[in-house]
Amino acid sequence: MSEPRVWSIVETSAFDPVARVDPHGRLKDLREQCPVMRDEPIKTWFLTRYGDVREIVNDRGLWRHWSLAEDGALLKRIDQDPDKPRNESILSMDEPDHSRVRLPLAKAFYARINAMKPQIEAIIDEVIDAAPAEAPFDLIGDLAVPIPILVIAAILGVESARFREFREWSEASILGLNPLRTPEQSQKMEWGSNNLADYFAELMAARRVQPQDDLISDLVALQAQGAPLSDEEVRSNLSALLIGGNLTTTDLIGNGVWLLLRHPEELAKLKADPGLAGAAIEEILRYESPVGITNRVISDEREVGGCPMHTHHSVITSLHAANRDPEVFDDPDRFDITRKHVPHVAFGGGAHICIGAPLARIEAKQALTRLFERFPDLHLAGDEPTWRALPFFRGMEALIVQG
Repeated sequence: MSEPRVWSIVETSAFDPVARVDPHGRLKDLREQCPVMRDEPIKTWFLTRYGDVREIVNDRGLWRHWSLAEDGALLKRIDQDPDKPRNESILSMDEPDHSRVRLPLAKAFYARINAMKPQIEAIIDEVIDAAPAEAPFDLIGDLAVPIPILVIAAILGVESARFREFREWSEASILGLNPLRTPEQSQKMEWGSNNLADYFAELMAARRVQPQDDLISDLVALQAQGAPLSDEEVRSNLSALLIGGNLTTTDLIGNGVWLLLRHPEELAKLKADPGLAGAAIEEILRYESPVGITNRVISDEREVGGCPMHTHHSVITSLHAANRDPEVFDDPDRFDITRKHVPHVAFGGGAHICIGAPLARIEAKQALTRLFERFPDLHLAGDEPTWRALPFFRGMEALIVQG
């Protein structure tokens, strides 16, 4: 009997051209053959079973920041830059700073999106209504990219005259998520990030003098009331909301439309009962989630899935693999918007569960509902999509459709 093949983490990501198109076959092999895998060349554990993934992401005692991992760990290696200050974003903060920053930020953010839900839906409707009625168009570039940027711009309070600049800075900053970016892309990323930081500082100063009905006004008001948030922490987390939320919401909308058009029987269910939109979003998140992994750093001596792990070991959990674990999901490789609900892990979990999840759900639900109302005969009009070569994320560069 031959030894089962053990894939490397890299071979399950968009680093690899095969996995870029479809990572799920390789992840299934790993989950069946070696569900707790030590990838020694990159000093990282890789988990693919739902139970192990949930155990790790829900454990509030583990560390989040990859700088605490042993030398040579993949994410530490990617992020290592001795000239760059440590990120002040909640995406990588550990306690006690994480709770100190996240709790007031989340309270203000959730109150703001609840208050602005009608305005958010109107922005989405306006973008979709502007799509061409008869000619083919790129669902990604024409709809899925601008929707989250315009929504977050409205939430933050960006003046309409600055929308174009704001979008350019936002799209440039997103290049920071690509560890294989070129020197030119790194230069563009720095340009976008610096301009955003300066602009947020400008808006914060302006809102202290003259508050508006927006999130930045909410946050500087919290600071004035004694919330322990520095200006740098506010700016860093505004940038994190922007960068993390825009790309992933773009991919949620794009992946969702692609799946529904590829599964006409599921689209027919949704058209017959628009009340299924929420369930459809959850199935899209489970089946083809925009984010492929999340990470933790082991903070003590322990076993996971029978394997010994030591302090400072880096752990990457595969959200894609966990969301198709047959021990948890019946017939997991079938896309079914009416399947019995079982919690997926597309947004991670525990203290670091995605802070933007409620907004992403609002945007995706409205986008899918309005899109198929306006274009009841929407269909794929181009070649097979090209999947973006951005490791650990799942989304398309373009998706040509026609109404």
